[in-house]
Amino acid sequence: MRKTDKKIDKAIRQALTEVCEIAQEHYDGFQWLTHFVNYHKFPSSLSVVCIYNRNEELENTDVQGLLSLINEKLAATDIILKNINRHVTFDTEENCFNENSGHWNERFKNQRLLLH
Repeated sequence: MRKTDKKIDKAIRQALTEVCEIAQEHYDGFQWLTHFVNYHKFPSSLSVVCIYNRNEELENTDVQGLLSLINEKLAATDIILKNINRHVTFDTEENCFNENSGHWNERFKNQRLLLH
């Protein structure tokens, strides 16, 4: 990883850590988030995945509010995304358990492959 990539990665992690802390307080069922990125195609390759506990909680969440929060926190670190909807997806622990026996690495394989 290049020095500039490390700086970008640190900024992403700091912004998303803030998002995670706020989301856990304000969005029922929000559990955690992660991100994937190919720095050779940054920022277009940035992908954020927000994880909720159950599908019902995800269905009842304020998706636009969470998207705005993510966009705001990334923009505060000079990471500007033209269309936040293209960069953020949502999933649930419930889906991972039912479809991948709770193995997130397996579930995320396709997402990581898309970045290469």
